Amino acid sequence: MEAAHHRLWPALGALLVRSGALSAEVLEEAIEAQPGSGMRLGELLVERKLVTRAAVARALAEQHALEFVDLGSTPISPDVAGLLPSSLARRYGAVPVRFLDDGALLVAVSDPTNVVHSDDLRVALGVPIQVGVAAADAVAAAITKADAQEIELDDDLIDDELDDEALLESDGSNVVDLQEAAASAPAIRQVNRVLRLAIDLRASDVHFNPQKSSVRVRARVDGVLRDIQTLPKSMQSAVTSRLKIMGHLDIAERRLPQDGRASIRVGGRSMDLRVAVLPTTHGEKVVLRIAHVSQETLSLAQLGMIPETEAIFMKAISEPFGTIISCGPTGSGKTSTLYAALELLNDDERSIQTVEDPVENQVEGVDQIEVNVKAGLTFPSALRTILRSDPDVLLIGEIRDEETAQIAFRAAMTGHLVLTTLHAHSSASSIARLKDIGIDPAMLATSVNCVVAQRLARKLCTECREAYKPTPAEAAEVGVKRTHTLYRPNGCGACNDTGYTGRVGLFEVMPIEGDVRRLLHGSTEQIAEAAVAQGMLTLRQDGLRLCREGVTSLAEVRRVTSDRLD
Repeated sequence: MEAAHHRLWPALGALLVRSGALSAEVLEEAIEAQPGSGMRLGELLVERKLVTRAAVARALAEQHALEFVDLGSTPISPDVAGLLPSSLARRYGAVPVRFLDDGALLVAVSDPTNVVHSDDLRVALGVPIQVGVAAADAVAAAITKADAQEIELDDDLIDDELDDEALLESDGSNVVDLQEAAASAPAIRQVNRVLRLAIDLRASDVHFNPQKSSVRVRARVDGVLRDIQTLPKSMQSAVTSRLKIMGHLDIAERRLPQDGRASIRVGGRSMDLRVAVLPTTHGEKVVLRIAHVSQETLSLAQLGMIPETEAIFMKAISEPFGTIISCGPTGSGKTSTLYAALELLNDDERSIQTVEDPVENQVEGVDQIEVNVKAGLTFPSALRTILRSDPDVLLIGEIRDEETAQIAFRAAMTGHLVLTTLHAHSSASSIARLKDIGIDPAMLATSVNCVVAQRLARKLCTECREAYKPTPAEAAEVGVKRTHTLYRPNGCGACNDTGYTGRVGLFEVMPIEGDVRRLLHGSTEQIAEAAVAQGMLTLRQDGLRLCREGVTSLAEVRRVTSDRLD
């Protein structure tokens, strides 16, 4: 009778009984209950706590002649960390474990019976895979642990020689080739080398620009892009795939733009990377934005405002309510200025809360919230909740739309001090920008304390700057006599032959008072002229001051400013 029953048992059940994990009587009861449960046998046994997930995984591995992977005691190789984005790992219930001697990638899965998932994994990973079986809860725990780990840049790889021949010369049409190349040591070394060089140069962005016969690598140093390396075309697919893996992006998608994020550590320093991928005619362009997570906040004194400008700014942030707007293009130091203001405002008597995308500096004593659009946490939704939590000071990372602006300015009108940024060309043009998104000038007149426009100009290298006498036109432009000494860049080892090292802020602070307040309904030109008449120093004028003092060059001032009032 037992033999007859044994012939009717599912293979999984028979293996569990043979291993001693389950008795024959209990298995028979489970088999009888299974049709009405809507669950598979293994799921039912685990649900009823009759066997462990590990026991089911061992039996499945034996049933399908696969390796059982105990993720609790089997370390995941650093070489495969991050090869499979967490979203796909959770979808397929799979974790890459290590590369085997034959070059295949061992992948632990919780359900080896799903052939479709196995095929999808081969495509997504792009390398030959060997499936192993692990307990479902162990797979989930491994995925969670991988999400929490940062990508560590291995400094030992930086100085190794690259073996270009080890990379596949692929046109990107074969996903298997892409993933195999991305996982190769040369691809990892090359990405590490570029990142380390960019960080040593204090770059804010790194551009991987595919060309017809090469990949041009440029870094934005002190606001200006400069070439730092040229990669052979044969490395393009491997390097691009490696960068996409770091950013947890879809390696198989090469037709659409993608955005991702990664965390790295170099020399003990933590940094965040924003990864943007754009398809171009010669392949995918990748741009990395480097954010130093733990960098110190600049003080207001370190920003470099002249005393008169600083006094206007200090008066604005000393008000108990109202809005301070910092405007300028991306990378102009807007957020640094607001953080400097927060440093002055941060005391035991105030509740300070921020909404940012992302949180750039972590400030002790300040409640900081990072926007997460996918989770439904947007600027407007976060602000509505914050305003119910009794804040004194709000920092809003950026005003992007009418809804955010309306909430911010109403908060300023109801007793809160609001600090925010805005993309606008100048202080005066910020008013036009706000009116364009639907804000009434009357609301601006009662809720805005001041607008700060700013730029960052490169400072001349003091080791090699070259003195010269200006031409009549230059002297007139700078506002000096022809006998005055100006300086221009030269280039030396100390500044990497650029002639510049570091940057300095240019500021234009426009208080909303007097004629400026009365003209908020008017044109940008009218507002700018009224502000200048009230004593506002324009960005160009502040830059020329620095030029006269030998801090920067006339060419640099021309590059970052305009002599237009708007």
